[in-house]
Amino acid sequence: MYVGTQLGGAKAAELGDAYFRQLAQLGVKHVCIDPPGNAYDWTRDDLERHIERLGRAGLVLDMVQLPLPSSGIDTNPSHAILTGAPERDRDIERLCGLVEMLAAVGVPAAKYNLNIVGIPRTPSEKGRGGAVLSTFRHDQTTDDDQMTFAGRVDADTFWERITYFLERIVPVAEASRLRLACHPHDPLTRPGYRGVDRVLGDAEGLKRFVQIAESPYHGLNFCQGTIAESLENPREEIGDIIRWFGSRGKIFNVHFRNIKGGRYSFTEVFADDGDMSMPESFRIYKEVGVDCMIMPDHVPHIDGGAPYETAFAFSFGYIIALFQANGWDPYGP
Repeated sequence: MYVGTQLGGAKAAELGDAYFRQLAQLGVKHVCIDPPGNAYDWTRDDLERHIERLGRAGLVLDMVQLPLPSSGIDTNPSHAILTGAPERDRDIERLCGLVEMLAAVGVPAAKYNLNIVGIPRTPSEKGRGGAVLSTFRHDQTTDDDQMTFAGRVDADTFWERITYFLERIVPVAEASRLRLACHPHDPLTRPGYRGVDRVLGDAEGLKRFVQIAESPYHGLNFCQGTIAESLENPREEIGDIIRWFGSRGKIFNVHFRNIKGGRYSFTEVFADDGDMSMPESFRIYKEVGVDCMIMPDHVPHIDGGAPYETAFAFSFGYIIALFQANGWDPYGP
């Protein structure tokens, strides 16, 4: 395992090549940075140019986001997969083509989401030194009855759609030897929230998920923060969950972030400032043989001229320090 990071296409375009060089200067070599434009329009030449561009900055493209984003279904270009509309076969076929093309240019993994209601949050709160923290208090939500155009999606219906998708795309990923890493539903919400039973919001749902169309190329973008958001006592419970997925080879990427709180009520904080012992979690990932990027995610918003870059730089330093404190190489192949 080794330090890494991720940027969506829009953020990568905003920050540009100077930020790519900055990542290399900070000791980050492996990245998930999407090529520009609509993923369904990418060509092999587009991907190869993108890999070459990153290479000039000293970076390696380790993973790409498929056009199944974390945003809500209203802006999802592959929404038919989640609604069960007839067009889902077309979209799955197009995704399979992307998987094959990514593998052909040497990208080893792709991440994706199966998300209908996006990432719900309530008003932000203040944390250490006045940093602004992403927050969710389920008793403060005001949109519980505002259904999306997907309508009512109960657990059985959601599982049917997930199974339909996995049974078609996982064999293609396995044949292409490309890891598919799904992000959990962030956060766990009460059944029926906005009409949806979010079945991938906790460890039990994720255990069921990774056993559908079982394959060494079917696993998780393991967001430690999101999973902690579903727990009553994240500090005590997270270790066994990491062991369960890690020992089965189901962790393909780690979002290494911490929270304060737990089920239905939490703030997102820096890794050193939350309820979980991140040094202990880090050792467990290594103990069970996790072999992927360990990356920051959802950092607090801080003051300064470059708040995003500064907060992530702190996070990279924290992760690299954990590697070195344990005598392990943080930089990867």
